[in-house]
Amino acid sequence: MTGFLLRIVTNAVAIWLTTLLLAGVSVRAFADGVGPELLSYAVVALVFAVVNAVIGTVIRIVAFPLYVLTLGLISFLVNGLLLLITAGVTSWFGFGLVVDGFWWGVLGALLISVFNALLNSVLRTARDD
Repeated sequence: MTGFLLRIVTNAVAIWLTTLLLAGVSVRAFADGVGPELLSYAVVALVFAVVNAVIGTVIRIVAFPLYVLTLGLISFLVNGLLLLITAGVTSWFGFGLVVDGFWWGVLGALLISVFNALLNSVLRTARDD
């Protein structure tokens, strides 16, 4: 359980860092203040994890031949699509992730992946010490 919560927190931090760097990706909080903003990032991270686990797995299985043909480059497009799906799902709540277009989604997903990898390696190194 703590591993799952740690992944949600690192995902939320990665999404926050991405929104700082990209103009086309942002998170709209459900209320003003630091607490609601942090909770909004946590909800977006949770929805992104669920979308990635459920829909992403199905897409990766169905598109496996494309992964082989493109040597994995199709994963950038799939991850961008998953980020757009996350934006759509969170918008049903009246707050959440806002992505200005498909290519912003692709770039945002790439940055989120990079930040997640960096954060996970730092946390893994800290746990090993």
